Amino acid sequence: MLGVLTAFSALSLMAYGYLSWDSANSVLEDQKGSSEESPQRETGHQPHIVFILADDQGYRDIGYHGSEIRTPTLDKLASDGVRLENYYVQPICSPSRSQFITGKYQIHTGLQHSIIRPSQPNCLPLDNMTLPQKLKKAGYQTHMVGKWHLGFYKKECMPTQRGFDSFFGSLLGSGDYYNHYKCDSPGICGYDLYENNNAAWDQDNGIYSTEMYTQRVLQILSSHNPNKPLFLYIAYQAVHSPLQAPGNYLDNYNSILNENRRRYAAMLSCLDDAVNNVTTALKKYGFYDNSIIIYSSDNGGQPMAGGNNWPLRGSKGTYWEGGIRAVGFVHSPILKMKGYICKELVHITDWFPTLVTLAGGEIDEEIQLDGYDIWETISEGKRSPRQEILHNIDPMYTKARNGSWAAGYGIWNTAIQSAIRVNHWKLLTGNPGYGDWIPPQSFSNVGPNRWHNERVTLASGKSVWLFNITADPYERIDLSDRYPDIVKQLLRRLAQFNKTAVPVRYPPRDPRSNPKLNGGVWGPWYKDHSKRKNPNAKKSKKTKKKQNHRKQQYSGCQPVSVNS
Repeated sequence: MLGVLTAFSALSLMAYGYLSWDSANSVLEDQKGSSEESPQRETGHQPHIVFILADDQGYRDIGYHGSEIRTPTLDKLASDGVRLENYYVQPICSPSRSQFITGKYQIHTGLQHSIIRPSQPNCLPLDNMTLPQKLKKAGYQTHMVGKWHLGFYKKECMPTQRGFDSFFGSLLGSGDYYNHYKCDSPGICGYDLYENNNAAWDQDNGIYSTEMYTQRVLQILSSHNPNKPLFLYIAYQAVHSPLQAPGNYLDNYNSILNENRRRYAAMLSCLDDAVNNVTTALKKYGFYDNSIIIYSSDNGGQPMAGGNNWPLRGSKGTYWEGGIRAVGFVHSPILKMKGYICKELVHITDWFPTLVTLAGGEIDEEIQLDGYDIWETISEGKRSPRQEILHNIDPMYTKARNGSWAAGYGIWNTAIQSAIRVNHWKLLTGNPGYGDWIPPQSFSNVGPNRWHNERVTLASGKSVWLFNITADPYERIDLSDRYPDIVKQLLRRLAQFNKTAVPVRYPPRDPRSNPKLNGGVWGPWYKDHSKRKNPNAKKSKKTKKKQNHRKQQYSGCQPVSVNS
């Protein structure tokens, strides 16, 4: 089937004037060769691996994509490394993080639907081997700093039980950047900053989280022996809402009148400085020359919270390109090729096998990964072994009114939300989400302004869309009526994937999760309640810390000394 789809893709590209017959034939030959086994790479010292995950950074929101937001550090790292310009993640937080850490699609972990919510007795299933667990077996020390968001209802779900030697960060999906409190619903609120398995009251000095996490990274680097392999997963909270930024960064964007965009820009500039501090520390403490730095957003930007994905269609939470095509690059002295743009297909599941193999670890056949080892694609410019991506199949998402088995040619119920990419082709069914194109001009006024948006209504009776993403990356020309045979083949591929899906894990909220029952802290509640520390003592500390927060003079995210 892939060969047939590739042929149709080449013909479609020629129809749009993108390919000559000669280049079309080369596409066919290249695709044929991409499935061949890659030769064994040379082995050397185990590299230090630093994976930096930004939260809700929009596709346009980086300097090299033309943004008005200044990101000199990210631009320089990408320019001297390899920019990934055909790189995909998932449209929301937990799914991207689960696929990164397991190398598996959501349908194979049971996390097909939505995110893991604070009050749900749910987490990344314990029978899934994680990336840090594999790296530990290969001799790495593993540390995580930042946002977990893969569940915590019982102790076995915590980061330190899933392969990390240490964890400093938040368990939930969002929270206040200064006081680290989060309300899941009215009256259901708690503290969310952890040191390993306990609330980090003593480590909390009311510092803006981007700076606080960076300080912890510098501490780890300053105390680790660079001759021993290190895996450092830095999952920054920025630039996820709430939109909070240190005042000195806000002052740099007085020209942006839209308040949300201005705050977002300040947050991203702060993040850029944080990455600069991390890179400087890697060099100072002897890690850099044998390091691999990977930078990625977890999903597309949210326009109502200041993010922008122009010229892509859609936003965070959708399966349009604006929700799933991400900012990403690799920077490393050990890259064989540098300073180029990689347009080969790459997905967030690919990091698992790629990094385990680079680390000298073993990929067990019984794990049945969905990711591919794409290091030679990135480092040497070879063709990607990946020819398709299952973006997702979500049987619980609100069904499309006009979807049916008939619309899916009896192959697939098009009321179900799903999306798949095979070679150049992308198919969407069901309700793919909010599908506007939102240009930069939409952020030109003080308040929200959708006058500039190119509006699209989904009330046209459609439940199937087909795009040639190579020829039409902005998803403006639906080809589903023109190429019904391609639609049918992609629907069959969806049906094949669906046969391998495990049941969806999305349990109802558990009232025992209320932080009021756990000393005011979000944390494991499913068992061992009798072993909790005195909640009155924690409340006393919390009150003291809150008082300190009000007195704290926040230092923001300015470049800091690596000796701090």
